[in-house]
Amino acid sequence: MPAALVEQTVQADLILSTRRCALLRVSLRYRAADPFAVRMGFPAEYSLDAETAAGPGAEVEWVFARQLLATGLDLPSGLGDVHVRPAHGRHTMVELRAADGVALLRFDERELRRFLRHSYLAVPEGDELLHVDADRALAQLLG
Repeated sequence: MPAALVEQTVQADLILSTRRCALLRVSLRYRAADPFAVRMGFPAEYSLDAETAAGPGAEVEWVFARQLLATGLDLPSGLGDVHVRPAHGRHTMVELRAADGVALLRFDERELRRFLRHSYLAVPEGDELLHVDADRALAQLLG
């Protein structure tokens, strides 16, 4: 039985300027119960929103389409708040846009591909609808 939850912690560079970056740990998560989405969790202390910066271990989570991440490894992709694109070397850039500002992160492309490979073992591409709980989704939508 494939895993219902795929989790992987990776390192990312938070680009602060053309000459400075901060190394941070990012939690990648994929849940078979939410088969179209991936989640990226970042330490809350890096949030621009002061209210979000809770205690130690707190995270800020961004949720976006698994397909966006997959496409962005090879081609610039994204609309709205999340953009993903290949970068020089074996890197992938993820740009997160919020009302408080923009965060630009550089990931090792191989780590993101490994995470996606495991997510496809949990729910193969094209089988997402087989894992959607329509009643739960409707309740969330109306809820």
